[in-house]
Amino acid sequence: MNPGIKNCVCHTSLSFAPGEKISDRTMTQIAREYMEKMNVCDTQYILVRHTDREHPHCHLVYNRVDNRGKAIPDGNDRYRNEKACKELTQKYGLYFSPGKERVNVDRLREPDKTRYQIYHAVKNVLPHCRSWPELENRLRKQGVTMHFKYNGHSDRKQGVLFSQNGRTFSGSKVDRAFSFSKLDRRFSPGQSQSRAQAPVSGASSVGPRVAPVVHTTQRTGVQYSVQSVGKLQTAVSGYLSAFGKGGFSAKDCGELDLKRFGGCGRIPLPPSDCGIGISPEQMQRRLGESQEEYIARITALIAATTEAILNQIAENNRKRQIKPKQQFKMKF
Repeated sequence: MNPGIKNCVCHTSLSFAPGEKISDRTMTQIAREYMEKMNVCDTQYILVRHTDREHPHCHLVYNRVDNRGKAIPDGNDRYRNEKACKELTQKYGLYFSPGKERVNVDRLREPDKTRYQIYHAVKNVLPHCRSWPELENRLRKQGVTMHFKYNGHSDRKQGVLFSQNGRTFSGSKVDRAFSFSKLDRRFSPGQSQSRAQAPVSGASSVGPRVAPVVHTTQRTGVQYSVQSVGKLQTAVSGYLSAFGKGGFSAKDCGELDLKRFGGCGRIPLPPSDCGIGISPEQMQRRLGESQEEYIARITALIAATTEAILNQIAENNRKRQIKPKQQFKMKF
């Protein structure tokens, strides 16, 4: 109906975090809402769920020529896609993507493979560096070279570049936390001193099980928006309700400290051997993560844990309701 379109079919996939328990019905609803947000309407499409990876995902293939013969625009798809995925993740209380930590680098193609290798190299050595020269020396041992971009013919630095395997990326392209401005602030004398005086983050044990009570290096007085704190409190209320139905014994449960997010206090955690829980690593604030991104991720994490508990309860109830089939003897 529209032979002038070069690419008349689009294929994309919607991926969820490993361990996310999501029904076919919910996945289908999310896919439909995703298409609406991407302005994919009034056209033919197929949706296929795959189970060939550790993370649940589905493939969406649709006709870019709608039923009236008009082309479905694909301009700025990257930005609309990012916005749509964030909105749906927040709406359905799903795990926010753990970012580059869970990416299987060996499955990537170039140039992404080299970019992720540089990311891991910088991330691993950065906590041990207090200056630009120290970062450069440690990266060189990892096979990564570093140099600066200058403003015109002056000696004023305005960017940082990382190179490996004959490929070069600016710091911000490797990760926003590795932009020149952010790294330069990190290496300034005032920032180095404040980091040296900051308390060490860690986890303590409560009860017979390992119970992560996370201490952060956040400065006192940090405020989150009322809306974000309200969403977190709602997620906590739902979690406590589900936890109470789970039949967990208090003596087997640890606690999670949420005081830094406002009036949420501590919440109990399921036993570590039940397969449902929140680890101290997940609760740590990530490099380059803003305050609002941090509290939104924790809110989604608690909501996802709530859904996992409820799913486990439903599965246990289903198993109890299944009665063994009667055995019939054939008579001849």
